[in-house]
Amino acid sequence: MTLKAGSGGPSVTHRASEFLSCEANYGMRKLIRLLLLLGSTTLALSSCISLGRNRPTGIQHVFIIVLENKGFDTTFRAGTDAPYLADTLVRQGALLRQYYGIGHFSLDNYIAMISGIAPTVETQSDCPYFLDFAETGMAPYGQPIGKGCVYPTHVQTIANQLAAAHRTWKGYMEDMGKDPEREPARCGHPPIGALDPTERASPNDQYAAKHDPFVYFHAIIDSASCQERVVPLDDLEEDLSSLDRTPNYVFISPNLCHDGHDRPCVSHEPGGLVSADLFLRHWVPIIVSSPAFRANGLVIITFDESIGLDATACCNEQPGPNTKSPGWQGPGGGRIGALLLSPFIAPGTVSDVPYNHYSLLRSIEDIFDLPHLGYAAARGLKPFGADVYTLREVQR
Repeated sequence: MTLKAGSGGPSVTHRASEFLSCEANYGMRKLIRLLLLLGSTTLALSSCISLGRNRPTGIQHVFIIVLENKGFDTTFRAGTDAPYLADTLVRQGALLRQYYGIGHFSLDNYIAMISGIAPTVETQSDCPYFLDFAETGMAPYGQPIGKGCVYPTHVQTIANQLAAAHRTWKGYMEDMGKDPEREPARCGHPPIGALDPTERASPNDQYAAKHDPFVYFHAIIDSASCQERVVPLDDLEEDLSSLDRTPNYVFISPNLCHDGHDRPCVSHEPGGLVSADLFLRHWVPIIVSSPAFRANGLVIITFDESIGLDATACCNEQPGPNTKSPGWQGPGGGRIGALLLSPFIAPGTVSDVPYNHYSLLRSIEDIFDLPHLGYAAARGLKPFGADVYTLREVQR
């Protein structure tokens, strides 16, 4: 696709269910449910203090769009090349002004978004060879120790969590399979050990495996469901046509031109923020007019990393066991910002609470009542809270 411009005291049960929607650890939530089933009337639930308790419990569909390589001050400045994102959508949703990437370059950020796994030297380098991860141990917070790119089956992602919880998910990848000599049309990735031919765009196929985090986990690519769940972007519009067809979790990766990575593009489009903004201008109205979004949706638009020398971090980010500096020159991936749209968000909301990609994962896991993976479980890490979800009831 070439884009062109154009009141009374609460009962114990009530208090318990309120606590269950809070940022409690997974084991505690299971214990509370067990106690309720056993008829306990002595449960003390007064210590729910996290921002997580302010999240709306009604969100059932999350749509993530990841763009490429732009710092906050580039995207959201006056005179930006992305006026639809930085002006139109900002006025409609919540702008998170202190949102950070977790590393450089691309792939480590994508992997963090779905697994909470910190960078390796190989994922920092976007894995030019599609190498298995050679695991030698396990560090705190479920961080695998070793080298490589494609994680063993026991390393889980939010996709695996959702499937186990009988929720649905899909990754929609623009251009995947356009050139069958490079990659298959579904679950597209190089053979294990091979040079990755998708590192650069070709004239008729600008898909990049490094922007498709699902294919770096054997827990996904070794399953037959990968063919059904990691699909071309062309499938999205039909899936949005009804509430029942729309996955609970939607991850969208534009091609190397439409995500802003390339400038100019092999397709003779301008690339950069200009093409990224046109991509959003096309797809965001389709998503927000869908039955799933209108009923209970959340759209999250962010970037993988800042560009240039910005390797700043937030949220007490830890480097993990496999690299000292996730940002090569510093602790993180720089300040990038994020824009959220939802019936649970008041138009024009602005937050200066620090968040990063691990916060994003934790927030989505909270929405679906899932345990926290990797550094999404880090002590003190905040999920999106009342600063973001500024409306308690769905706005029609």
